[in-house]
Amino acid sequence: MGKENNTAANSATDLSRRMLCGGVAGMIAKTATNPLERFKMLSQTGEHGAKGKQSIISLYRSIIANEGFLGLWAGNGANLLRVFPAKACVFASNDLYKNLLRKISKTPMDQQLSGPLNFLAGGMAGMTATTVTYPLDLARGRISGKLKIKGDTRHYNGIINTVIVTAKEEGFTALYKGVKPTVLGAMPYEGIKFGTVGLLESIFPHEKTFDENGNVQKPSIFRKLCFGGLGGVMAGLITYPNDTIRRMLQLQGSRGTESVYTGYFDCMKKVYAQYGIQRFYHGVGINIIRMAPNTAIQFGSYELLKRVSEKYM
Repeated sequence: MGKENNTAANSATDLSRRMLCGGVAGMIAKTATNPLERFKMLSQTGEHGAKGKQSIISLYRSIIANEGFLGLWAGNGANLLRVFPAKACVFASNDLYKNLLRKISKTPMDQQLSGPLNFLAGGMAGMTATTVTYPLDLARGRISGKLKIKGDTRHYNGIINTVIVTAKEEGFTALYKGVKPTVLGAMPYEGIKFGTVGLLESIFPHEKTFDENGNVQKPSIFRKLCFGGLGGVMAGLITYPNDTIRRMLQLQGSRGTESVYTGYFDCMKKVYAQYGIQRFYHGVGINIIRMAPNTAIQFGSYELLKRVSEKYM
């Protein structure tokens, strides 16, 4: 009985440690790349005070002129409040799902999971995290997806204010606008991201080396950075149209936005009819530039934090 209690306690402690590492890693990555995230979201929503598609330089100048230098980090506070629980959940649950699938498939601990199982673990982790933290994602989208024109008041002030105002003016269910494409997109996005990392680790396996004490040395953090960056680029590129639709659905009904859609497919049909297929890819170049360092930092930081925290277990 004592052994079972100790095992349960150790499992709970390890899960908490992994969640903390995942949350902190996500916060580091998001803060470092928030300006690129802002450019991407303004390109997607079209709420940048100008007609047509805007370049990164034009968006940068508009933000600086209207909101000042700190405008590049508008929505970052909401981002961090959302990212910590989201990344804590996605990284920790991915590890849990991988361990579960490893047991089911009887894959030895010293072997990589197959590509489909890595995809499945990542996909389930993404859906779990998205379901738990969606209202925070919507609030972040409304803050970052609009440009404050100089002289006007900002539509939303902070994540708590955004959640309260949205629920008060549009009803509680408005906090889940765009949830369908978000949850549906989380499965392939996280699946492709973690699946690509797993595939790369299988293609380029780590050669076992030993230190002076005979212990197996762990792979370099740089390796994880590279694999994570490539995984993020692949996931972001393939799922980008879905991300654009969810951002447009999140903004409808919000202050200063006139577009109205009855749902996911209505939004897709109307946007395609008015602008063509290219509208779904506005900001994709910025997103690719953003995803490489963002995901690389996520995976690298998570691996580093896990190794450092292991010493205190």
